[in-house]
Amino acid sequence: MKKALDIVPKILAVVILLYFFLVSIGLMGAAFKGFGKGFAENLISTTSNPFVGLFIGILATSIVQSSSTTTSVVVGIVGAGGITVSNAIPIVMGANIGTTVTNTLVSLGHVSRRDEFRRAISAATVHDFFNLICVSILFPLELATGFLEKCATLMSTLFKGVGGIKFTSPIKLATEPAVKIIDKMAHSLAGASVGSYILMLIVSMLLLFFCLYLIVKVMKSLVVKRAEIVLDNVISRSKLLGLFAGLVFTIVVQSSSITTSLLIPLVAAGILTVEAAFPITIGANIGTTTTAILASFATGNMSAIIIAFAHFLFNLTGTLFIYPIKIFRIIPINLAKSLGDLAAEKRRYALIYVLGLFFFVPGLLILISKYL
Repeated sequence: MKKALDIVPKILAVVILLYFFLVSIGLMGAAFKGFGKGFAENLISTTSNPFVGLFIGILATSIVQSSSTTTSVVVGIVGAGGITVSNAIPIVMGANIGTTVTNTLVSLGHVSRRDEFRRAISAATVHDFFNLICVSILFPLELATGFLEKCATLMSTLFKGVGGIKFTSPIKLATEPAVKIIDKMAHSLAGASVGSYILMLIVSMLLLFFCLYLIVKVMKSLVVKRAEIVLDNVISRSKLLGLFAGLVFTIVVQSSSITTSLLIPLVAAGILTVEAAFPITIGANIGTTTTAILASFATGNMSAIIIAFAHFLFNLTGTLFIYPIKIFRIIPINLAKSLGDLAAEKRRYALIYVLGLFFFVPGLLILISKYL
């Protein structure tokens, strides 16, 4: 009885900390969107080159931290005749890489604790490496055959006239009031300027780091062998169950970033392994596209439906190409673990990796393309 009474406050503490952790992610997204959405819109509308489009997708999504935002901007520009569906698909592929920046930034919250940091970086970047491998296979295949566009166009004609469904994320409903309060406070202190968004970003990062530190600490004291068996061994034995859990949870919360970011402290605390977290991540990758498909039906815009289906088919095809074959499946896991080991020894490599992959390399290549 005494043991149960000791556990209850710890469980409440984890719930409260998870709430503020999710608020920090929502606030980070709002800050990035505040000073990045206009820039992303201008960036997306400037290309007709598929290679440049891929890097624009990475950079634009890294800036606004939302593949949904990038995809909806792309749909709007395609609908207005700014770019073709063929040129939009590489941008969506790039958005798939750029959206993983959120959980990679979350992993940096463990930077002060070496072993936690090693596991956190591995858990975060397994998603990056999986998407990079998918793009390296499917991007040249799409350029050569146009199979994603053809299949997406065929699917869109089958679903023409179907009514749209709009989901409301329960997590967004719960965290939005807190995000709005902090947003208003930042605007009242810094005015309607970029400074208010910078202030929001600073607050979100401080809140994120604080919550992650305490979540891991409390979880380590809470977790018993039984919980480890349920969360790790069961999912490890039934990878399909993990994939399905990631897919369903992401459809409910409408964000793969939330699903994958929630895995980071679990892996960092040693409750989940990278191998057990990987199928959940893959499921989240597919699940994040389903709400966009349903929402696109409501637009009545065939281009919107084609792009939504192309995004879904890209993630599904990538999973079918890589995940069922063990020799392919272990590649992103081993790459992520190697980066985790390297980052734990020399932490600056983690920062170089984030800035290089998501911002510097795509930004530089876009800039070079403008002068060629």
